[in-house]
Amino acid sequence: MRKRLANWLTALKGQGQPVFRRGAYQMTVLAVVLLIAVLANVLVSVLPSNWTSIDMTASQLYSLTSNSKAVASSLEEDVTIYWIVQAGEEDDVIEALLDEYESLSDHISVEVKNPDVYPTFAEKYTDESVQNNSLVVECGDRNRYIGYEDIYQQEMDMSTYSYTTSFDGEGAITSAIDYVTTEDLPQLAILEGHGEQELPTTFSDQIEKENITTETLSLLTNDSVPEDVDAVLIYEPTSDISSEEKEKLATYTKNGGKLLVIAGPVEEGSLDNLNSLLADYGVETVDGVVIEEDQEHYTSQPYILLPEMTSSDITDSLIEENYYPNMPIAQGLNVDDATDDVTSLLTTSDTAYSKVDGYDLTTYDKEDGDIDGPFSLAVSIDCDNEGQIIWFSSAVALDDSYNALSSGSNINLVMNAMSALVGEREAMAIRSKSLDYNYLTISESTASVLKVTMIGILPLAYLAIGTAVIVRRRRLTHEKG
Repeated sequence: MRKRLANWLTALKGQGQPVFRRGAYQMTVLAVVLLIAVLANVLVSVLPSNWTSIDMTASQLYSLTSNSKAVASSLEEDVTIYWIVQAGEEDDVIEALLDEYESLSDHISVEVKNPDVYPTFAEKYTDESVQNNSLVVECGDRNRYIGYEDIYQQEMDMSTYSYTTSFDGEGAITSAIDYVTTEDLPQLAILEGHGEQELPTTFSDQIEKENITTETLSLLTNDSVPEDVDAVLIYEPTSDISSEEKEKLATYTKNGGKLLVIAGPVEEGSLDNLNSLLADYGVETVDGVVIEEDQEHYTSQPYILLPEMTSSDITDSLIEENYYPNMPIAQGLNVDDATDDVTSLLTTSDTAYSKVDGYDLTTYDKEDGDIDGPFSLAVSIDCDNEGQIIWFSSAVALDDSYNALSSGSNINLVMNAMSALVGEREAMAIRSKSLDYNYLTISESTASVLKVTMIGILPLAYLAIGTAVIVRRRRLTHEKG
């Protein structure tokens, strides 16, 4: 018995050595892993935030576009972004965005200015009431104030009587950096003297954001378009220009000038002299208002057209993102096939026609005397000496209600045209990011199919499936019984 016990103790002693060694090895590995984890956390904490985070938001709120990166990489002067915010009131999205900018260039620095500590700081830059998370961008003696309401923009949706919110932090900051570091900004002359309407607020704000300076221009008191003007805008005139003004504009474009026209049919009179600018290049305006018969090419009403977009530098970005601009109350344009200087940007379907009664129409049905399509609704014309005319034949397409109906496509399209005229610059291509659901722009025929499917087919299908299941269960119960 003693011998057996001794043998057992000897065996147990021999086995204890490997167990101890395995335990020591495991403790060592665990300590090394913990040490690596601690060092990794320390290392990550000192890395720029853009290296350690992934933007998973649908609208890429925390990411900067290549346009902002190009603007930052070209900086040769120091730019300071002052973040005006009280302690504890910092907006997380703005903070992450500012970290991104600071990591882009050694010339960009961010300084926090707490209004409790610096109560008069903002007074040097603006007379407005300053909210938390507002910004000031400064370079030398130039600066731009960016209010919180300019970053989180709210617009009234007239169709639902509710507000939509978009985030324009990147657009506002990059635009401000471009503004304070650029001496020669594009200059846009807006023609006046013909009952032109005031620019819609959203459109006007977009022009300002893209650092295009504006001034009014009267060709009745000027012999010609000033030489320092980069482009001329004619927006929604209600009366015609004179023949002398027409000649001045024609001379301007033939000498390399850039002209953007947003004009449609007028309620009274005509725009013969203005439209003759098109006639010089083989483009004829058609009387009346264009109506679409094809439900795939209008939305809501037959006069709110959904045109086809032709691939070009102006339209490609919208085509790629599946945006659909609308052209309401538009005038048809017929383009001479023999000319190579004209590019149709927007076109109707083959079944479109123009109601010659115009604003006095009493029916959307085609009548005797109405003019058959298809038509162009926007054209780009190459003039002599690199001059250019871009013409949109709907005067009200930029109205806030129609622009909202297109999810902002209308203004984006026109701003693309503006960029083509004054010269594309990186800061001009950044658009705000929606924080709400955009409108789903669909044709009338698609809407009809969806209604029939949702109201008729799907309920009947569910009813049929439910009936079949009940009948089957009763049959199985009866068979078992």
